[in-house]
Amino acid sequence: MKGLDLQGESVLQFYTTNWEHYRFSSKVTNHFCSFLNRHWVRQQYNSGRRDVYEIFTMAMKIWHSVFLQPLNERITKACLQLIKSERENNLFDTQWIKKVIESYVELGFIESSSVPNNSHQRTSEALTIYKHYFEDPFLQETERFYRLKADTFVDNSIIEYLKKVAQLCDEEVHRVHSYLHPSTLEPLIKKFGEVFICDQLEAIYAEAKLLLLDAEKYSDLALLFKVVSRVPNATIQLQKIVEDHIRQRGIDAIERIHGAAINDPELYVETILEVHTKFSKLAQEIFISEQGFTTALNNACCKFINNNAVTRAAGNTTKSSELLAGYCDALLRKGSKAVEETDLEETLNQIIKKLLAKRLFGQLSASDDYEKSMISKLKQAYGFVYTSKLQQMFQDITDSKNLIDQYRTYCEKNKLDNIVDFSVMILSSNSWSFSAPPNFVLPVELKKTFDNFTQFYTQQHNDRKLTWLHQHSKGELQMLYTKPRYILHVLTYQMVVLLLFNKFTSWTVKRMQDETQIKVDLFLQVLCGLLKNKLLKCAKIVCCL
Repeated sequence: MKGLDLQGESVLQFYTTNWEHYRFSSKVTNHFCSFLNRHWVRQQYNSGRRDVYEIFTMAMKIWHSVFLQPLNERITKACLQLIKSERENNLFDTQWIKKVIESYVELGFIESSSVPNNSHQRTSEALTIYKHYFEDPFLQETERFYRLKADTFVDNSIIEYLKKVAQLCDEEVHRVHSYLHPSTLEPLIKKFGEVFICDQLEAIYAEAKLLLLDAEKYSDLALLFKVVSRVPNATIQLQKIVEDHIRQRGIDAIERIHGAAINDPELYVETILEVHTKFSKLAQEIFISEQGFTTALNNACCKFINNNAVTRAAGNTTKSSELLAGYCDALLRKGSKAVEETDLEETLNQIIKKLLAKRLFGQLSASDDYEKSMISKLKQAYGFVYTSKLQQMFQDITDSKNLIDQYRTYCEKNKLDNIVDFSVMILSSNSWSFSAPPNFVLPVELKKTFDNFTQFYTQQHNDRKLTWLHQHSKGELQMLYTKPRYILHVLTYQMVVLLLFNKFTSWTVKRMQDETQIKVDLFLQVLCGLLKNKLLKCAKIVCCL
């Protein structure tokens, strides 16, 4: 067989050139034999034969056994040599490796689809060839290469060590994005962390304690966090270090003023706020608001507020509550210049309105009577104007319930039994602060229901305009391809994307966005959520929006 005497880029060029010619010819032949694929091959498969394939699938299996298997060791060795050369700052044409990888992935997808005329297959099965022939040896070679590299870094300071590691990590991420399959990124980063981070964690944690003491070195702390976060669970100890540091800084701050603060609520509370503000900024900017560090901040503040020099001097743990109450009392007393009464009323009104909207819209109210009582007491205290919008919001919910009953009667009367069961809330735009929704195309499964309700509502109120707030709506979908048949509780945009798969079992990202017309940024956010929850699987990245 030709090619067995080739090495390096030569064997890659030989393989990819022949692959492209063979693949093209196979596709043309497959097209000519489409009738055979659709009828005879399907008939043979349904009769129980599993050794019959569509023409293109059979061609790929022949390529695998006759061409790829004899050459795969040379191809893999050549790929790994070129990658090693690139890691040593030498340049080469990456297109050859990229084409090899693409062929491995496509071969896997074709061979894993054993059912004729069926394009649905599991990604894990489809990547078997890629993982066996390339990814596994690639990860082994990566570990060997970086073990040697790590030994040359240990003489550097921790920060210099982390800078070099971060640079190498960024290079590996770029390498995956450039010419490897995206599925390699996770095991590659895991392997990278095992080599460079795991053995150095104690020294890294010790460095973190020092960096927390010097605000001018917070950029180094951000770098440390970026690198450590690459390793699963490695940030847990870092969160504990941050929590202990904040707690101690809070204790020290109150220790310095405890003599005066025990009888000075303003000094006490302002000192606490100063500590919280400083480290809240740290959690946001350095630790990018990661939940674990936000929790560490909250835990640390709780600890030093409830147990400090002031509470110990007072002999009780409620001293902080007393001083906080005194601080609030001073702000709210007559003559206080801190807050104007009108500002307080406006702020209170906005807060009450926002929370009431959440309860009513989310159907979270414990009792309608409680809500009415609250609005009534606010009206007595502040007047009708203050509570008019609150009353209108509550009235909208009551009217919506009555309207839904009328609509169901309308459906029965007009024999509209082929529509989706749904309920709506009709909200007046003057009372509810909702932004206009982005446009998108309703799927056919929902369109008839929405059109029927719009017609019903227009007949009753021809002087009003309905604006659908799809960004706040949700629904249920039943999964018919699983056992048991699960019911999904999803947002409307998620529903729109999932309903596409009633038409076809596979879509490109571009086609889905074109079909739904959801704004690109919102669409990608919805799609990522579905992928993360494993409701959809990404088979292969072929384009980007």
